[in-house]
Parts: sequence; C-alpha cells; structure tokens
Amino acid sequence: MDAVNNKKLYVGNLSWGITDDSLKAAFAEFGEVTSAQVAMDRMTGRSRGFAFVEFAADEAAAAAVAGLDGHELDGRELRVNIAMPKTEGGSSAPRRSFGGGDRGGQGGGYSRGGDSRGGDRGGYSPRGGQGGGYSRGY
Repeated sequence: MDAVNNKKLYVGNLSWGITDDSLKAAFAEFGEVTSAQVAMDRMTGRSRGFAFVEFAADEAAAAAVAGLDGHELDGRELRVNIAMPKTEGGSSAPRRSFGGGDRGGQGGGYSRGGDSRGGDRGGYSPRGGQGGGYSRGY
C-alpha cells in the first residue's frame, strides 16, 4: 500500500460554484499550491462538492488543514483533511451487494400471470376449464 502523501489534502463540503482557480486562491495563503482540482460530475458537469489540493511542502499542507478546516468559503463550512491514498477499486469502504443484477433475461418484473398475448388470464372457472366464469382480471 502507498504511503500517505502529507502534501495532498481532501477538501469537502464545497459550494457548487467553486472552481479550481478560486480553490487554489483560497489555499495559496498557506503556501505554494501545486494543484487544485474540484471533482466534477461527468453527467451534469457540476461540482461533486469535494476537491483535492496539493502543496509543495508538508508544512504548508498542515497549516492549511489547521487554518481552513471548519472555515467558511462561499457560504459553506469546509472539511479539510490529509487525503488518504486511493485504494484498489477507488473507495476505502468495501462495496456491498444488495442482490439483483442478474435477471436471466426474463425482465425480472412483477407478473400477474397469464401470457403476454392478452385475453383470458385463466382465472376461476366454475366449469373446471380455462376461461369463462369469474375471471379475477388482475
């Protein structure tokens, strides 16, 4: 496993309008910022509400954590921590399966019986045959 990079910070609870440049400017007062990247949603193009900021020196990163964690930026209280190394699969939490996924090509939905051609669905028949009588009509 990779060692922790004490120069790279995780910044959470960002406002949706924050940009890489405005984030870099906010952190620059603590030292030389080598990169500032706001995580963007691929589908909407909007900020995902967190970012990573990397400093040239460990001391500058530590000063930024002390100075900005809990500090308000654009109306939001920032969460600033040393970034944890990315684990295999991209998440530090184990993935859970809640079932599903393999439907066997049959649609997997709720069926009320009968077939897809319509007509009588084979409800109750006092005559003992299919159809006629009192169809439930579900």
